[in-house]
Amino acid sequence: MTPAPDLQPPWINVPPPAGSWRALLKWGDPGEFKHPNARLTRLMRSTFGMEQSDFKAPSRTGEAPAEFPCPQRLPDSVLDALRAMLGEGGVCVDGYERLRVAYGKTMLDLMRLREGIVENLPDAVLYPRNRHEVERIVAFCAREGVPVVARGGGSSVTRGLECPRGGVSLDLTRHMAKVVAFNEIDQTITVEAGMYGPELERILQAAPELFGASRRYTCGHFPQSFEFSTVGGWAVTRGAGQNSTYYGKIEDLVLSQSFVTPAGVLRTGDFPAAATGPDVDQILLGSEGAFGILTEVTLRIFRHLPGNRLRYSYMFRDWSSACAAVREILQSEAGKPSVFRLSDPEETDVALKLYGVENPAVDAILGLRGLKPGQRCLLLGSTDGEKGYARNVRRQVGRIARRFGATSTTGLVTRSWEHGRFRDPYLREDLQDFGIMTDTLECSVTWDNLERVHREVRAHCKSRPGTICMTHMSHCYPQGANLYFIFIARMDSREEYLAYQAGILDAIRGHGAALSHHHGIGRMTAPWLEGQLGAAQMDLLRAIKAHLDPGGIMNPGGTLGLDLPEATKR
Repeated sequence: MTPAPDLQPPWINVPPPAGSWRALLKWGDPGEFKHPNARLTRLMRSTFGMEQSDFKAPSRTGEAPAEFPCPQRLPDSVLDALRAMLGEGGVCVDGYERLRVAYGKTMLDLMRLREGIVENLPDAVLYPRNRHEVERIVAFCAREGVPVVARGGGSSVTRGLECPRGGVSLDLTRHMAKVVAFNEIDQTITVEAGMYGPELERILQAAPELFGASRRYTCGHFPQSFEFSTVGGWAVTRGAGQNSTYYGKIEDLVLSQSFVTPAGVLRTGDFPAAATGPDVDQILLGSEGAFGILTEVTLRIFRHLPGNRLRYSYMFRDWSSACAAVREILQSEAGKPSVFRLSDPEETDVALKLYGVENPAVDAILGLRGLKPGQRCLLLGSTDGEKGYARNVRRQVGRIARRFGATSTTGLVTRSWEHGRFRDPYLREDLQDFGIMTDTLECSVTWDNLERVHREVRAHCKSRPGTICMTHMSHCYPQGANLYFIFIARMDSREEYLAYQAGILDAIRGHGAALSHHHGIGRMTAPWLEGQLGAAQMDLLRAIKAHLDPGGIMNPGGTLGLDLPEATKR
């Protein structure tokens, strides 16, 4: 007799009520959802010891109206001056809007919103229309001692948007999202910092129609937050897109910047390379608003050649041989893949459930080839560029993968991943509705230390019983890669979560990995930063901060660990 199918939990399928807590904690499009499929739900039930009855009704959904006290601390004289400066609609003191700009998508943010916990709000939200208004705001706030925080798309996962000292938050997305210049000869585009990723790509791919260009272009920068993050946010956090193995991280794409600081405006040159002393662009990249406000950025762009893209995937017998193959591919001088993502055994088994590939027949076929659950590792990816180049890179990936014992699983797996790659964050709200937390931490490692970091960080993650820990590398170099840890646990206590997260960060730094590869530092990871960089480097960063921001008004309160009390450092 065929067993009855699992009953799916009552996932929420309607947009959150306007003005609710859920409208703030929901990822991206209010009307978009991605519910766990039956395979994932079954895995969570077995891992967390849950019954179907535990999924009977969601709790703490945050659908109630967001009502909270929000005292205004700026003097009327300051608000009046800002209103005179920015005009009608340029200044907002509404409590809900102030909460919206101060909370990002850090798991702690989502937990606090579900509990109705409000803290670290700005006293006002400003909507500057251009860099000149930003200059006037920063100069005025420096004179008055008013803290200033910049906000882009709000996708921060490091507590980068909070305003623990009040002041003003500048939302750059409302008006500052224009093209400043397009240069097809140099193959660059200059845009304002508040432009969202999809708008940048739309403009570049429509370059013939918009600018009379001879061809279409791409930036090549596609982080998972692509749809809801901004160019400025990418730059100030040193972000990476999922195609970065080919196109590079944002610091490889940025040619020049305009920064407004209390000490004045910094405009760097747009030369392809220079030997004019230390690179100020690299100092400003990753500064997370602590030195000033990024208003404009010039990016390298690339010819848009989607017809040349080729996809592939391979299954390896184990993590060790897969890592060796990936390293050989990157060091082989045969060219760089574009998307290049290797999942460890636990993530591979979960991914097959997520992509709908897993079934007994597939397992039997893979098993005959020595590809067993709990050991096998999935590599998926694509190649971009000129047609011959893309073909050669894919051919070399396949040749090396097979030399290390891998079996081709075709490009269909990659296409399935592509179909949902920007939608996975929507899973978080569904899981949290039933007390299941899912979060990520990532780091950068050298090849000779990769297996150690993977083993030891996973050991800490798994030391908590009933915890799923998936790991992949998705940004690779001849010298190493990132490791991206995704942990899922039945956990809805903020205290337990923070202690668990701290243990993972201790393990990452303690075993010789960089604290972040592309998420940035913010306030969340800041207590660990000086212990990694050392006092001499931190003193240098503080000296730059003191020069550019002598009053300490730019994103104060722990960002990058520049003004942390000693007792809070780890």
